[in-house]
Amino acid sequence: MTETLLYEGKAKKVFTTDEENVLLHRYKDDATAFNAQKRGSWKDKGKTNATMSAAIFAYLETHGIPTHFVEQVDDTTIKTKRLTMLPVEIVVRNVAAGSLSRLLGFEEGRKLKAPIVELCYKDDDLGDPVLNWYHFRELGVSDEDLEFCEELGLKVNQVLAPFFDERGIILVDFKIEAGRDSEGNLMLADEISPDTCRFWDKETGEKLDKDRFRRDMGGVEEAYAEMLRRVTEITQRGAVD
Repeated sequence: MTETLLYEGKAKKVFTTDEENVLLHRYKDDATAFNAQKRGSWKDKGKTNATMSAAIFAYLETHGIPTHFVEQVDDTTIKTKRLTMLPVEIVVRNVAAGSLSRLLGFEEGRKLKAPIVELCYKDDDLGDPVLNWYHFRELGVSDEDLEFCEELGLKVNQVLAPFFDERGIILVDFKIEAGRDSEGNLMLADEISPDTCRFWDKETGEKLDKDRFRRDMGGVEEAYAEMLRRVTEITQRGAVD
């Protein structure tokens, strides 16, 4: 299979292939935080993010949520449909943490009355700001697309919150993206991993995500490995579905 580099992002390289409307996403061990102001890397980060994303995308598909996922090619590479991405990051929050704690003055760890959905404009130079529908309309994003994004975020949350709860994990919050395939169908894209989600151990409250890197907490490699173990080993034993 011929691969041609399409672009390289902070955490992955994306390649075109001989197959029409198909891409390869190759996950790197590199990590960034605070809009790439902080950088680092650790062993098997790419493997964790690729394998977790593949397993979770496949699980979401079984629950009627369309995704760009096709198959996992190797430890660090997944094959996906080629999409035209919406300029929207969909953030869903179940527990106060990060920017929501600062915005509302909530103590970190406060359980929210209901999930909060934030739609952010995907623009690194602007810091991916949270916008309302009026802003997005001005940017050319349709109400139909915004409605899809909000509904997608809530549907993914409805499926994944109990999925992780069964594995002893609180799904604190997560970020996803969406795009259109060559036939105009909207679907879930990007990744679902400790890079894009906050995961806390249900019993101890231990953080098992990129916050360990952001906050210099140590144990980042071990936290990612533990999340991969809980998702893949427990799923293979058939603990859920």
